[in-house]
Amino acid sequence: MERGGDVLTLIAAVTFLMWTLMLERLWYFKILQPREAKRVEETWRARSDHDSWFADQVRRLLVSEVRSELHHSVGAIKTLVALCPMLGLLGTVTGMIEVFDVMAISGSGNTRAMASGVSKATIPTMAGMVAALSGMILSVQIERFANNETARVADHLTHAHE
Repeated sequence: MERGGDVLTLIAAVTFLMWTLMLERLWYFKILQPREAKRVEETWRARSDHDSWFADQVRRLLVSEVRSELHHSVGAIKTLVALCPMLGLLGTVTGMIEVFDVMAISGSGNTRAMASGVSKATIPTMAGMVAALSGMILSVQIERFANNETARVADHLTHAHE
């Protein structure tokens, strides 16, 4: 962590937050969403009217509530995934500034003095990319599941009266 500089600490914090949100979504999908889908479907089935304009509005509201809960934090997760490589780039820039400072003070021949800046330039870049790639894979799966589950619940509400 010390070789990567302060930006690496920021990348670690963003990655921790990103993974916390993703794990929360997985927990919600596995534990709470089945209960919520069942509750919504029972609410729809309990209605005597399924064909009127008002019933259609109630159905839309129920589907909207399910979609809202399923997509909760998806935008934040996608933002954090996109932020990771940008923070890696920030680490690259700050590390190169350190390299140029060393070059300005000691001349261009002191490679040992420049090595610290090069580490601060490359390690955060790698960390940001690894964090983004790992987050991207799961965030795509989370978004896909949320979309599919929303469609599934909507289909069940549509066919509940047929």
